[in-house]
Amino acid sequence: MKILAAFVLIAASFPAISSAQEVTLGYTYVRANAPPGQCDCFNMNGGSVAVAQPLSDPRYAVVFDATVEHAAKISAGDYDLTLAVYSLGFRYRPLPYSPWSPFGQVLLGASHASGSLVEGDTPAAHDASLVFASTLGGGVDYRLDDRWSLRVFEADYLRDQYRNRTNDHQDNLRISVGATFRFGAR
Repeated sequence: MKILAAFVLIAASFPAISSAQEVTLGYTYVRANAPPGQCDCFNMNGGSVAVAQPLSDPRYAVVFDATVEHAAKISAGDYDLTLAVYSLGFRYRPLPYSPWSPFGQVLLGASHASGSLVEGDTPAAHDASLVFASTLGGGVDYRLDDRWSLRVFEADYLRDQYRNRTNDHQDNLRISVGATFRFGAR
């Protein structure tokens, strides 16, 4: 299942990567809050691909982000969960040419969950394969040269709308680090 999720992530990202000006590959950590009703919070680990196309003003960019995370042995039920989030939105970078380049972004999209936590008669079971998801956050990149940057830190509030028999949404913290490659002239 993990191999299939990784393949889907790469395949879904390919059209965006081929025309992008900036591609970031990274490690992603999510602090998730399911099962509902209490904070039986758990950690998820995975990867991400973000592609950005700057607009005419280099401070602004359109961004496509795809992440896949997985967790096993969740709560006393020994559940597992794989979460894939695909989103599109806008990024603002106030100092686009500075060595330390902070950014903020708002992304909207869809999330797909699979695994024993969301299948069958569990507290977090759902009957929708895709639900609305959004992220609001930002981070800091450190420019190594004209082509490469390090994504030193990115923190996002990730919200999805899976049915959970309590409030029908999850509020998660997503943290990422990685490396960015830029194409073309700036």
